[in-house]
Amino acid sequence: MKLAQAYAEFARNKSRLEAARAEVATCALSGPVGTFASVDPRVEAHVAEKMGLVPEPISTQIIPRDRHAMFFATLGVIASSIERLATEIRHLQRTEVLEAEEYFSKGQKGSSSMPHKRNPVLSENLTGLARLVRGYVTPALENVALWHERDISHSSVERMIGPDATVTLDFALARLTGLIDKLLVYPERMKTNLDRLGGLVHSQRIMLALTQANISREDAYLLVQRNAMKVWEEGKDFLEELLADNDVREALTEEEIRDKFDLSYHTKHVDTLFERVFGRKD
Repeated sequence: MKLAQAYAEFARNKSRLEAARAEVATCALSGPVGTFASVDPRVEAHVAEKMGLVPEPISTQIIPRDRHAMFFATLGVIASSIERLATEIRHLQRTEVLEAEEYFSKGQKGSSSMPHKRNPVLSENLTGLARLVRGYVTPALENVALWHERDISHSSVERMIGPDATVTLDFALARLTGLIDKLLVYPERMKTNLDRLGGLVHSQRIMLALTQANISREDAYLLVQRNAMKVWEEGKDFLEELLADNDVREALTEEEIRDKFDLSYHTKHVDTLFERVFGRKD
């Protein structure tokens, strides 16, 4: 599910990048102030065609920088998507979670001072690179407001952010791809983490079942909460506490309560979601 979400997000990013590239791919040869006083518009059209660009409908001495701002903003969005997935991996690799982790090769070091560590170094690196790419968005936005037909304040900025942002994002995407290709996933640990919660993941189903048994939502919430708190505070088993609660049992049978603890209920529409994302169910 997590990777399907990321797949859908990066599919949107692909469309955004294609649109941003098309928007910025214009040509302007319209003279010092954009009036074609010293050059025929046909020259601009000819050059644009040869370079695979389209003529800028109306320009000053340069192409309007709102186009470039949108391009860099799109790079920033893609970088944020990289960071979102990298952050998810970092959280999944936390020692107390450990449902997934980056590939750790033989002889690799996780920490220079603590030999036991297996740090998510690639994900941490990607988080930093994303910050860097996003940092180029604001200068691109500030380049939009130039003086009259053009000043040169944008030039020095673009000479830096153009190559830096694109190369950095390209590197980050390649690194993320390699990370995902070798990602280690631990399904048994996921089940263990669910079991550690003592059945609390089913609290909403119990609450809704109580409301369907003509108990007000507020009262149903309180009934479920008081049993859930025993799990948190006393290490009790949620199912057993519910079965022992007379108020709950007046509304629900044992069979109805146990039925609400079926984990497969929460994954019953996964095939539908996969079909939406990938166009197939598996």
